[in-house]
Amino acid sequence: MNTAYAKFAVVGHPNKGKSSIVSTLAFDESVAISPVPGTTTRQRAYPLRIDGETLYELYDTPGFQRARAVLEWLRREPVSADKKPERVRQFIHAHRRDPRFADEIELLEPVMNGAGVVYVVDGSKPYGSEYEAEMEILRWTGQPTMALINLIGDEDYVENWERALGQYFRMVRVFNPMKAGFAQMTALLESMAQLKEAWTAPVKHAIGIFERYQRRKIDDSAAQIAELMAGALGHIETMGIGTGSATKTQKERIAKRYREALRRIEKEAYARIAQTWNHRRLEPQEQSAVFEGIDLFSKQSESLFGLGKKELILTGALSGALGGSGIDLALGGSSLMLGSALGAVTGGAGAALGFGKLARLQVLGRTLGSNTLQAGPLQDRNVPHILLRRALYFTREVANRPHADRRRIRLEHELLSRRGEIDADTKKALEKLHRKFASGHPVKKEFLQQYAEHIRQILLEQIPH
Repeated sequence: MNTAYAKFAVVGHPNKGKSSIVSTLAFDESVAISPVPGTTTRQRAYPLRIDGETLYELYDTPGFQRARAVLEWLRREPVSADKKPERVRQFIHAHRRDPRFADEIELLEPVMNGAGVVYVVDGSKPYGSEYEAEMEILRWTGQPTMALINLIGDEDYVENWERALGQYFRMVRVFNPMKAGFAQMTALLESMAQLKEAWTAPVKHAIGIFERYQRRKIDDSAAQIAELMAGALGHIETMGIGTGSATKTQKERIAKRYREALRRIEKEAYARIAQTWNHRRLEPQEQSAVFEGIDLFSKQSESLFGLGKKELILTGALSGALGGSGIDLALGGSSLMLGSALGAVTGGAGAALGFGKLARLQVLGRTLGSNTLQAGPLQDRNVPHILLRRALYFTREVANRPHADRRRIRLEHELLSRRGEIDADTKKALEKLHRKFASGHPVKKEFLQQYAEHIRQILLEQIPH
């Protein structure tokens, strides 16, 4: 196990985004974040571990409360520069049980135990001299220091802050933990590696592992999307109906169960993808809120994620029907039509009908005289594209979301209008695999791998790595 990893204490005034920065850099959504001052009352270490190796460790700390009083105590006895760190240790020892300085003790301890200082300020608020006591105390610690300017609000006082911070800290960077992407995080880590020579190699090693881990998460997400598509397109729902023919009520019931099953398959896939990107608190039961009421089978989902009519006709004509003849199950579950989608021309025409036909519905006889009503596999040509585009959108949003951002994922129409085109050859290859997934036969491993590789290439274009 790596024991030479760098440690950083994230410190500063209350409510300047310290916990958000820890959450984003540690890829940890368990860090408590709140607009209420004083949410963090004790120091807590958040190590970033990948495959059992600790890459670096961040300390979330309370904010300064009595900085001027602390600095006054430190200055009571004049000491030379080389003795200032020892004077800080004396303060910690003398006031360890003093509730007046509980927050200062909590934030100074990890620093005096060897953690580098990451001082956080809000660049949307004006600079004030009241921060100078905090910065002077941190200078007394003798530890490597850097400052991060976090823009929490709309105003911009970054230039003023840079002038002031540059007098106290070795390095000053602007960093917004609510918007930081992969490139911004790796750039910040590169800066942190320069704070201390002994940290350069460990932090650069951490960046390399981080980059490989990012690509592995893309690979895993592609495999999960392939499993989602195979599971949804090939799903079959069955229901015993006795010896007679299926009644309207039975058809409606199995139609409902079939739709619910596809929603469940999608929901469970999203939960696995979210966990892949360390967003473990995005539980499956919360996924219904992910698209803010835009259900898999809704017209709004069709318009946002489905293929356009012209594109759908072309795709259908290229590939033919997803399945052969049979009784097709309509979305409403009660309107049943005889389907005979045969060949390219019929495939294209059937595709233009959109959501009118969803899945094959069959009555199967049994040797003992009891019949079974079966719904599936999927027949609708548009639903696979809706499933796929929704999954790509969700994966992209989760992958690019900092862990400090706890908001629900929302559909942004502007983003969806730039959803990223899939080239014609890839569409054709995916459509052929859709047909195999919906054939009613077990899906071969090689088909899943082929599908995952196509999705991987798409994700590599959409997710920084």
